[in-house]
Formats: sequence, structure tokens, C-alpha cells
Amino acid sequence: MTNPKNIHLAQFLVHGPTYHSLAMWRHPKTISSGYDWNKPELYQHIAQVCERGLFDTVFFADLNYIADTYKGTMDSALIHATQAPEHDPIPLLSFMAAATKQIGVASTFSVSHSHPFYAARLWATLDHLTKGRAGWNVVTSINSNQAANYGEERQSTDRRYDRAHEFMEVCQKLWHSWDSDAVQMDYKKGVFADPKKVSRIEHRGEFFSSRGPLNVTRSPQNGPAILQAGTSPKGQDFAVKYADAIFAIQPRADDAKAYYDSIKSQMSDIGRDPNTCKILFGIQPILGTSESHAREKQLEHNSLVPLEGGMAILSAHLDFDLSKLPAEAIMSERKEPELYRMRTRFHEADGTPMTVAQTAARHGQSVSLPQFVGTPSRVADQMEEFVDIVGGDGFMLTATHSPGAIEDFVDLVVPELQKRGIYRTEYKGTTQREILNQMD
Repeated sequence: MTNPKNIHLAQFLVHGPTYHSLAMWRHPKTISSGYDWNKPELYQHIAQVCERGLFDTVFFADLNYIADTYKGTMDSALIHATQAPEHDPIPLLSFMAAATKQIGVASTFSVSHSHPFYAARLWATLDHLTKGRAGWNVVTSINSNQAANYGEERQSTDRRYDRAHEFMEVCQKLWHSWDSDAVQMDYKKGVFADPKKVSRIEHRGEFFSSRGPLNVTRSPQNGPAILQAGTSPKGQDFAVKYADAIFAIQPRADDAKAYYDSIKSQMSDIGRDPNTCKILFGIQPILGTSESHAREKQLEHNSLVPLEGGMAILSAHLDFDLSKLPAEAIMSERKEPELYRMRTRFHEADGTPMTVAQTAARHGQSVSLPQFVGTPSRVADQMEEFVDIVGGDGFMLTATHSPGAIEDFVDLVVPELQKRGIYRTEYKGTTQREILNQMD
């Protein structure tokens, strides 16, 4: 690797039967393991495995809907478990933190259907309960199904992010409404907290009003670590300002490099040290004892993904019914505005344009995350080569089956990365933010 740098790793999870792979719930290894995605002990186990692998964090996505985008019905979503059902992951964070000591525990929480006071209180409490290991993936809801579940209309991108900026402004004011030394606990004087060190925020804005203060004391990280995955210009602007880590899906290395360079440049432009935010690119490792064995496993996995399921999940993520398009239509040539957000996912790694059917199939396999396939050594090569080309700070991993895939990566690939001197051999720091900022 040119200019070797230590990479960071995060594990992607969903509190449901499928993560990024629609094959997960019916994969032979998943079935043979007695997999029960609803069993909380499974997630404690995953957190412990990832901590053994010295990952920065385990991270849950979250959706608040079962989509009927494809063909106007929920049938395909339910038949193929296209990230449905999906239970609330936030209650799992404390449960997982109790079984671990250092790894971060993070979840998605949409700002579109809540008030900042509730969110600030929730995440400050979680930061206390996890002893500073909480991470909040801040999202705005883009799906009309989710908006309808809350009795609302889907908002424009500009409107959603204008609201999100003010939402975070209020949260940060509330997290700082208690000075770090406000709690005195002076038993002799009988003073629990110094009133002079607890302040109202008196926020009055376009979208929110909040008097404050928060009724949660200053948390270990002054609020959770902030994660983000913005792709639109507005989303990137939000991530550049607030994020401690950004998760990115960029199937092609040249697009990934352009994204990485743009985000880091934008951080410099606003006077922020680019090293204070890690950009982690999504990948789906598939390991084998040989190259041919790994390719066989890839073929087995991909063959378990039904095209109808891929069409349904991609339709939901685009909020656009792909049944309206010919299956052989070239995705990158379409002009529908709903497709623009994922435009970098419509080509093969070599730049070949993909049809609607091809794009949907890949989306069902990995939500367009590139599959790194081979022996543990070869997968480590691919990771090293990617960082060398792109300059990325690390990877967000998604599994093909569970349990098993995560354990194999930790046991087989992590030692290979450590041997090459590009991955930590111990944690340095105690909070999620400190671990994300660990440079060696």
C-alpha cells in the first residue's frame, strides 16, 4: 500500500431477517445455524465478535415502513423480506453495550418525525448507559411509505435538510445545557447540582421551539458520536458539518474517490480538520479456502436472491416503482428524478451500464455494495488496493449470512490486515468518538 494507513471497520446490521442481502434469511448456513433474528442474544454475540475484531462500531440501519412502492402492493416486500419486518434497534444498543466494553454501538434514528428534545434526551441517556459508546446515524426520511405512517407528506430534499440542520442545532444546545461540572453532589452542603451551571436554551426557530434545559446531565461524549450517509448536495453539506463518520455506498472506485475527495475538501473549506471524520465504504466480503471456492460461494449466495425481491427493495429505496420501466432499460439513461440519488450505482465496476433487471439483482444481493471475493489474503488485498486508490478511511461490512460470515471475517481477514500493519492491534480510547479518531 502506498502511504500505509490504518483502516477502520464497522459492521452493518438490521434488527430483522435481512441486512443488505435478501438471501440472508434462506442461506443454507443461516438455516443450519438455527438463526433467530428476533433473539436479542444474537446481537450481543455479534457485538462481542466485532469487538474481538477491534471494529469501531456495530451499526443498525432502520426503516419505519413496509414498502408498497413496487406494483403498488406490499406482497413482494413481505414474500422476500426486503428489510421487512424490521424491529426497532435502539432498545438493543444498551443490551449489546452491556455485553461489551469498548466497541461503539450505533443506530439510525430519523429526525423527520420527532422533536429535538426527545432525540436529545434519548441519545444523551444512551451515551450515559453505554459509557460514551453511543452513535447516532442521523437521517431524514425520504420514503413516502414512512411519511404516511406518521400521517405526513414526504418533504422535498431542501426542506428535509433545512429542518435537519435546525434539529441538530437544538440537540447540541440541549446537550450543552448542563456544564460538565454542574453536578456537585456535595453531601455536606446538601447541593446536588449548581443552578448556575444549568441553563435554558430558549430556542425559537423556523421549525422548532424548545425552552430547555435538558433533564439529562452532560453525557460522556457531550452527546453521541454522529454518523451520516448523505449523498445529495444537501446531505453532504449536513455530513460535512456534523458527522464523526460517514457511511458511503460507491460500487466503483473512481466514484468512491471523487466522493471521498469532495467530502474531505468540503471539510477543509469550512475550517474543519478532515481527519476528524472517517469515511467508510460499504463492502460485502465472501471468503473461501481458494479463489474457486469463494466464487462458488458467491454464486450460491447470489442465486438465492429473487429478481422480484431485488425490484421491490430497489423500488422502495428509490421511492419509485420500477415495474413501470422495461426490465432491459438502461438505468443510467433514465431521466426520472427519483433515480438521480443512486446514479453512481447503475454501472458495473468496469463502467458498463446496467439494465433495470441487472441493477435490481445486484441491489437484492448487497444493496449495490461491491462484493470482495476470494481467500482471506485476497480479500485483504482488495481492501488494501481500494484504500490505496480511493484514500478511504475504512469499510462498513455487510454479511451474506448470519451467524458465520462476520465470525469468518474476524478470524481470517483481521489477522491478515494486522500482519500487514494496516489495522489496529488494540483499542486506544474509551468513547466511540475517540476510537473513530484512533490513528494507529
